[in-house]
Amino acid sequence: MTNEEWGRVRSKLQKAVGQNNYANWIEPLEFAELEGGVATFLVPTNFMGNWVERNFGDKILSQLVGAGVKVSRLEFAVPQKMAPRKPANESAPVAAESGSKTATRVEVQDELPGAPLDARFTFDSFVVGKPNELAHAAARRVAEGGPVTFNPLFLYGGVGLGKTHLMHAIAHELKAHQPDLRVVYLSAEQFMYRFVKALREKQMMDFKQLFRSVDVLMVDDVQFIAGKDSTQEEFFHTFNALVDQNKQIIISADRAPGEIKDLEDRIKSRLQCGLVVDLHPTDYELRLGVLQTKVATYRQQYPGLQISDGVLEFLAHRISTNVRVLEGALMRLFAFASLVGREITLELAQDCLGDILRASDRKVTVEEIQRKVSEHYNIRLSDLIGPKRVRTIARPRQVAMYLAKHMTSRSLPEIGRRFGGRDHTTVMHGVKRIDELKGVDDQIAEDLELLRRALEA
Repeated sequence: MTNEEWGRVRSKLQKAVGQNNYANWIEPLEFAELEGGVATFLVPTNFMGNWVERNFGDKILSQLVGAGVKVSRLEFAVPQKMAPRKPANESAPVAAESGSKTATRVEVQDELPGAPLDARFTFDSFVVGKPNELAHAAARRVAEGGPVTFNPLFLYGGVGLGKTHLMHAIAHELKAHQPDLRVVYLSAEQFMYRFVKALREKQMMDFKQLFRSVDVLMVDDVQFIAGKDSTQEEFFHTFNALVDQNKQIIISADRAPGEIKDLEDRIKSRLQCGLVVDLHPTDYELRLGVLQTKVATYRQQYPGLQISDGVLEFLAHRISTNVRVLEGALMRLFAFASLVGREITLELAQDCLGDILRASDRKVTVEEIQRKVSEHYNIRLSDLIGPKRVRTIARPRQVAMYLAKHMTSRSLPEIGRRFGGRDHTTVMHGVKRIDELKGVDDQIAEDLELLRRALEA
């Protein structure tokens, strides 16, 4: 197989896997050789090779065979001598003409404005499940260092779904394997505070030099700079400067870039040019996995403490708001049982956690309904709440409105606002239409039942 043949196959793969997947996972592959029916491709890292083989291997093999290539198996290899990431001190300004580069690095490192990292937030302590699988994989990929593949990596989702955990884990991993890298993690509020302080003290040049000389910039909760015009301006220029230097940027927010109100369009566009990953609300299996992991840790702290069968399953079912609440409930339960010297039973859990259980009674949100409906019908969330009126979008939109009307306490005007600012009469029409269809259309009735079960789980 020649590089030209591989180029033609890649063009077909681009259509088969989509532009985003192609740019992130297929385009970086470099054809090396075809020998004995085995096609070997060079990849930047082992993780990337494993991910491509697991998720796109069959598609690549199928396209190669379809193109007439005599291949029966794929292999992915990392070149022995990969070009290392450019040393940070090559792009950093020299603090003084005298003294070694090492001294300069230490001086700049000491001044880095990052927030402290939480030692508990590592990849080993992150429980992976279907709702966060892609986010975890992307974070792992970035944490390997090496050539920047997607920039920025943008993680978004609700409170307690693991965004901050993954960012801390990336920073821990980078610092452990590449201690010379200048890695800065901080919240958007801290970035804004330091910007305002630099303005007040007339130290803007120092501020710009500091932030633009890092190797990896991680900004948490970027939605907080929305509406802050001067801060947005400086963030935009810092972002551009680092991207131009091929430095890695990792951002988190509570919603997708396009949905952050009062964020400048040019910043939204920049944030969307990398890999944008949604951390979905936790499912039952993931919550149970988190509890089982925590129990293993707490047994060391509370040796001899017994926990009855069914308690963890009960908590995973009942506390579905977010992982922080779930972990806090388990910690309280272990501490209470230790103090009173009792086994952790279902009855003890109900007594000890009454307030948390009452507050965590299942409350379905309009946003959750929209997300589930988008997934069920395999359409984009932005299309569901956007202006498109084609049948393939309009019918799922009406289904989502129907479920929002019957499964939440929101008024029709409130529901309309969450569907792109639509009038309440539009919502009424959609609800009425689905009410009529569910009695005569078996597929609509089945969809409603499946979605209702998924939302109530």
